[in-house]
Amino acid sequence: MSAATVEQHARAHLVTDAADDQPLPVELSYDPQSDPDSVRVSLPGVPGSPQRHDWIFRRALLEEGLRAPADSGDVRIWPCGRVQAVMEFHSREGVTVVQFDSSALIRFLRRTYMATGPITH
Repeated sequence: MSAATVEQHARAHLVTDAADDQPLPVELSYDPQSDPDSVRVSLPGVPGSPQRHDWIFRRALLEEGLRAPADSGDVRIWPCGRVQAVMEFHSREGVTVVQFDSSALIRFLRRTYMATGPITH
């Protein structure tokens, strides 16, 4: 049985000092055929950066970041209270910080494990 690609749409909130708190549509994806250890987070263009950004990082980083602060190069993830998580993305254009409901990220992780099983490193 071949593993299937997992895609999930989620809503996040861009963390800024602006009063406008519109939800940000984010796409989470996992393709075990191309890279079984990594996930992708796709952010639409945000103020100051109108183009879409794709961030690829280890699936284990996402899992670790839901329990305690974790980072790997340009991506940092940490829990924020009991029901939210924050992702911080660094690029040449600056830093983008988004806040998710942890339940959406946990649901996505579960779907990736159902597609291929847990990491065994």
